[in-house]
Amino acid sequence: MNFKDKAILITGGTGSLGKALTKHILETHSNVKRLIIFSRDEQKQFMMAQEFPQDKYPQIRFFIGDVRDYDRVKRALKGVNYVIHAAAMKHVPIAEYNPMECVKTNILGAENIINACLETEVERVVALSTDKAAAPINLYGATKLASDKLFVAANNIKGWNPIRFSVVRYGNVMGSNGSVIPFFLNKKKDGVLPITDTTMTRFNISLQGGVDMVMHALETAWGGEIFVPKIPSYKITDVAEAIGPECEKKVVGIRPGEKIHEEMITSSDSYYTYDLGRYYAIVPAIPRWNVEDFIKQFDAKKVPAGFQYNSGENTEWVSIGELRELIKEHVDETFSVC
Repeated sequence: MNFKDKAILITGGTGSLGKALTKHILETHSNVKRLIIFSRDEQKQFMMAQEFPQDKYPQIRFFIGDVRDYDRVKRALKGVNYVIHAAAMKHVPIAEYNPMECVKTNILGAENIINACLETEVERVVALSTDKAAAPINLYGATKLASDKLFVAANNIKGWNPIRFSVVRYGNVMGSNGSVIPFFLNKKKDGVLPITDTTMTRFNISLQGGVDMVMHALETAWGGEIFVPKIPSYKITDVAEAIGPECEKKVVGIRPGEKIHEEMITSSDSYYTYDLGRYYAIVPAIPRWNVEDFIKQFDAKKVPAGFQYNSGENTEWVSIGELRELIKEHVDETFSVC
C-alpha cells in the first residue's frame, strides 16, 4: 500500500502494537506524510518520542487526547486519511472492577471515532478487536464485541461517503504489555510460576503478525469485515515449562471472567465466514457490496456451517522448544534456559 502524501493516526499509539505499527510504517513507508500518535498518557508519549525523535522521523506527531473526548478526537482527525484504532481498556480484572470506565473507553470511545471519521475526510478505519469478543463471558470482551458491531454497522450509515470501516480480531500478542510471557519471565526469579488451569490454552501471534494483519485490512477491506488470522495455539503449561523448567508450577485457579479456551470464530459466525487463505473474514450479514464479487476477488471459500475456531481445538500448536525460540526472537533476546 502506498502511503505517499497520506496521513495516518493511531489511537492508543503508545501501546505495544501501536509502537510496532509506528516502527513498521516509518521504516517501510518513509514517504508517509504524517504519522500521528494519539493517546492520553503523556509519559508514554515522552518516552516514545525519545525512541522516535522528530529530527530522524520528521513525519511523526504526538497528540495528547482521549477517545472519550469527541471534540479532541475530531480535532486530531483533521487532514487524516487512515485511522488505526488500537486504544482500549484491556485488563480483564480491572474492567470487571471498573465497568463503566471500560464502557466509556471501549464503546463510547468507538462511537466517537466513528462519528468523528464520518465528519472529517478519513478514507479507511481499521479497529483492533480481541478473541475475548467472541462469545464473551467478561465485561472487556462484551465491550469489544459491542465495539466490533459498531464499526461493522458504521458502513451502513456512511451514506455516499467512500469511507470503509473494518475490524481485525486476534489472540494474545506475544510479549505485549500484560501478557503471560512477560509475566512468567518476571516471576521466574521467584522460583514459582502461577498456573491458572492446567488445561488452559491461548492463541498466539507475534507483534509483527499483528502489524501485518492491520496492514492487510487497511489495504484490502471492502468495509464491514472482521478479519481473523490463522495462528497457532499454546498450552499455558508449555509456556511455564519453556520459561522456567526448574520452577514450581502452582495451580492458582482461573481469574474472574477468564475462559479455559479462547474463541475467535463462533459456530454462529460460521454462516458469514469465508476462508481467504492466510486469514478468515466474517462478513456483514447484510453487506453493502456483492458477496459473489468478494468471493471472486479473493478466491474466498465459505467455511462449513457450524465451523468454530478456538484455541483448544486448533490444529496448529507451538511446542515448548518453539516457544523458547519465539521468546528469544520476539520478547527477550537475552532469554535462555539453564
